[in-house]
Amino acid sequence: MSIWFNKSLSLPTMQPLGPQTMGEHLGMEWVAVGDDYLKMKMPVDDRTKQPYGLLHGGASCALAETIGSIASHFVIDPEKYICVGLEINANHVRSARNGYVTATCTPLHLGSSTHVWDIKIHDDNEKLVCISRLTVAILRKP
Repeated sequence: MSIWFNKSLSLPTMQPLGPQTMGEHLGMEWVAVGDDYLKMKMPVDDRTKQPYGLLHGGASCALAETIGSIASHFVIDPEKYICVGLEINANHVRSARNGYVTATCTPLHLGSSTHVWDIKIHDDNEKLVCISRLTVAILRKP
């Protein structure tokens, strides 16, 4: 059973991320949507690397925050609520030097005032690069 407010959520309805956003600037793209998960990829390139030529941990956090926040947006009734990031943590377990990293976002908790998301980021070889947890506050619109 789908967790999404719009039960017909699909990749075409999710495109694009929006002009002049961090997601657009970093080259993030939707990959997949399922009944209880989202997938998004991001290139490992000059926009997302740190000086040693490795994927920047902040870029991984930006990917995790983007996919988790948007996941919450797709769960809520956007006419009544907004969602904002409350807390994020990340464990960077392996480096990435090129190609793409792909984030898979699944819910750990979908409450009325908070959502908690598990985000796992893998490289092109399916090796785990980062594990992140994002807590999102659900706020009633004024």
